[in-house]
Amino acid sequence: MLLTDQHPDNKSIMAAIVGAPNVGKSSLVNYLLGMDLSIVTSKPQTTRNKFHAVFTVDHTEVVLVDTPGLHTSSQELNKRINQQAVEGVDGVDVNLLLIDLTKDILEQIKAFKDFIGGKEKELSKTWLVFTKSDRVENAENMPLDKVFDQAKEVIPALERYFVISTKSGDNVHLLTAALCDNAQPGSHLYLDGAISNKNQRFFATEYIREQAFDLLKDELPYEMAVIIDEYKDFKDKTGAFTSHISASILVNRPSQRAIVVGSKGSMIKEIGTRARKKIAAMTDGKVHLNLHVKVSPKWFKNNFVLEELGLPRAINSARVWKQK
Repeated sequence: MLLTDQHPDNKSIMAAIVGAPNVGKSSLVNYLLGMDLSIVTSKPQTTRNKFHAVFTVDHTEVVLVDTPGLHTSSQELNKRINQQAVEGVDGVDVNLLLIDLTKDILEQIKAFKDFIGGKEKELSKTWLVFTKSDRVENAENMPLDKVFDQAKEVIPALERYFVISTKSGDNVHLLTAALCDNAQPGSHLYLDGAISNKNQRFFATEYIREQAFDLLKDELPYEMAVIIDEYKDFKDKTGAFTSHISASILVNRPSQRAIVVGSKGSMIKEIGTRARKKIAAMTDGKVHLNLHVKVSPKWFKNNFVLEELGLPRAINSARVWKQK
């Protein structure tokens, strides 16, 4: 379809979803899309790459930019993840700054200001989105008007706020309506039902990593990555759509490999079973998934690996290994 062939009433808006780790960014993306596209775990810093997630309401296209959680770290991997978060706010129409109601609100606001390096006056218009209202008793009685006025002194780009819960669904419709009301007339960026700028190969790695995060010990997931070695789509003898996927789970040390594999391969089998179900739901077809665990010492400093993971060098990147 040519852009000129689009409906004359079409509108669009691009919104960056930013905030600290575990504040509910991916949960909000999934709620708005009505499907589990972005991976969600109980562990912070799960998201590593920014990506677009798209949904439409009537003739309005809403493009969400899901970003990694903002955090401070001197590790090369985390520098590149932070760069993804910073780039996520570039060129958007509005920033949705998610704030956890169960934690100190102004502290989160100030942390965001520190993270963007004093560029708060250069931000696009920004809306505060207070999350996890279902976990706060009498959240509707909190003095959020006063808090918002204080927050606006820190970040002048703040325009308004919302209080939501993606668990109960409370007030999410108000946020959706505001996004649609602020959309501008123009062509849609994503056509023919596309819901992301990332392909199925990317989300396959994400779903494998999501299951590993959920199943493995707390410290291990942060020294683990997933790379697709082979991804082929075809129709089997019955005419069913089938995906053949071979992927490697990278770990830093041999002892970690033993943990991921598990006793008699029990852990890697469980990771594969769970990931296969999620990938099959995404592709709406059969999935053959082969997982391997490889020891790649200090992969999180290896430029080749980081580039393959979609994490190019950041502004403050250190010197890193070049070889595969």
